[in-house]
Amino acid sequence: MQTNGLQKNKTPMLKKTTQLRTLIQSNELEFLLEAHNGISAKIVEETGLKGIWASGLSISASQGVRDNNEISWTQVLANVELMSDITNIPILLDGDTGYGNFNNLRRLVKKLEQRDIAGVCIEDKLFPKTNSFLRTDRQPLADINEFCGKIKAGKDVQMDDDFVIVARVEAFITGWGLNEALKRAEAYKDAGADAILIHSKLSNASEVFSFINEWENRLPVVIVPTKFYSTPTESFRENKVSVVIWANHMIRAAVTRMQETAKQIYNDQCLHMVEDTIVPVKEIFRLQDDQELIDAEKIYLGDSPTSSVNAVILAASQGKQLGKLTIDMPKTMLRVGRKTILRRIVDHLQENRINDITVVAGYKKEEITYSDLNIVENREHEDTGQLTSLLCAVSSLKKTTLIIFGDIIFRKYVLQLVLDDDDDEDVVIIVDTKINPQGKYKSDFVRSKTIKDNQSIFCDKSYVKEIVFSEPSSEYDGEWIGIIKLSGKAIGFAKEFLKTHKDSKDFKSMDINDLINHYVGSGFMVKIQYITGNWIDVNRVSDLTLANELY
Repeated sequence: MQTNGLQKNKTPMLKKTTQLRTLIQSNELEFLLEAHNGISAKIVEETGLKGIWASGLSISASQGVRDNNEISWTQVLANVELMSDITNIPILLDGDTGYGNFNNLRRLVKKLEQRDIAGVCIEDKLFPKTNSFLRTDRQPLADINEFCGKIKAGKDVQMDDDFVIVARVEAFITGWGLNEALKRAEAYKDAGADAILIHSKLSNASEVFSFINEWENRLPVVIVPTKFYSTPTESFRENKVSVVIWANHMIRAAVTRMQETAKQIYNDQCLHMVEDTIVPVKEIFRLQDDQELIDAEKIYLGDSPTSSVNAVILAASQGKQLGKLTIDMPKTMLRVGRKTILRRIVDHLQENRINDITVVAGYKKEEITYSDLNIVENREHEDTGQLTSLLCAVSSLKKTTLIIFGDIIFRKYVLQLVLDDDDDEDVVIIVDTKINPQGKYKSDFVRSKTIKDNQSIFCDKSYVKEIVFSEPSSEYDGEWIGIIKLSGKAIGFAKEFLKTHKDSKDFKSMDINDLINHYVGSGFMVKIQYITGNWIDVNRVSDLTLANELY
């Protein structure tokens, strides 16, 4: 059978069941760490731990319900399936009491094996269970024979010989003492359990160690030191513990940070103070393995027109002409409607599947708090032009790069025009044909030349002859709006131009229009895509007012 490009390079791994059985039977002390959903399971795996404890308490807590079988076993099953799908290490499920009698456990084992879950731990209490640290005087233990029947039923139905069933003894929890714990553990061993989990609610490990000393390693022993957490790990080794489960610390850590973050946001009514204390959104995408989807799309969908396109947004300026509005923020962060100017640009890019976005910040760069962007800084923004900002992002000039001014508002289709241009030109810009000759503000105006398109009967192609920073005039053919696409040879030219001119006396005053003119002077055909209106360059208060009226 032919393998696809995503599978053929994978290194074969041991079955998860085999991994867990090897871990439990190891001569060394081993560890499992709690996880309660897919992303926490992925984090556990990335630490280097060999296995995951799918905690009943934590899974219940993550859904906001009590650890009293209030979450159904099918909901637990769906949760651990997602955990298993995203990880390659084994999961031992905290299966409570088995969710019923022997028949429920048989069905549970079948479903766990189908989902590549390596094992299940069941405790000898009655359904519905109560957490072992709550109301322990009112937690009756299961009948020994009935519980042994569950174990036998689970072992009889499993298809994989390495699937693990751990029997959890709750005798210490309910106050029955050492003799009862040993009696039950022996019965569970004879019924076919693969390991014994001995539990205790004391703040020291004395009960657990007393059991281990009497048990004499007749089966591997698993412990959960939630209450006796101060016991040195070396003591567990000395007492021949097989596996330590750190049982609920991921959910507790998550709750701590969520409470702190929620309180901070509530008090501040902004995100400034929390943004640097939490992971960026791109880390969530990484944990979700978004890269695998990108790779799969290339195989099964082929490269999309924008799959290899990235963007650089030049947003270093304050916008002094906007007066008081930009004292505390760069103009790219001014709001138009419900969104900032920058957010509008980024949303247009991301809607076109362009997610590799670099923003060159400068004035009040700390105000740009979007975590899905790569931020670089032009420290000389007050005394330099756009090419200095572009130099700060030179490493972001890749196969095909869009360069966009960070102070423009435009309709979605405007970006689509430059992305859909499938001609061979290495430089494409957007030009607005609508010029008011009586206008009083300088801008980048274009003189163009037209070349006959022999492939089309509808229109000829227009190219830049020259860009001039000037007052508006009828002698020009349009206004460049601040969007340019560079690809192919144009990328290499831009990098070389920046490298060779960065130390020249004129470089600090140079803008992108100077680069465009150098393209033209060097023989590049700079293609024009024309629009008529549907964009605003936000330089003055009147521009911002108009943008809020129209957008």
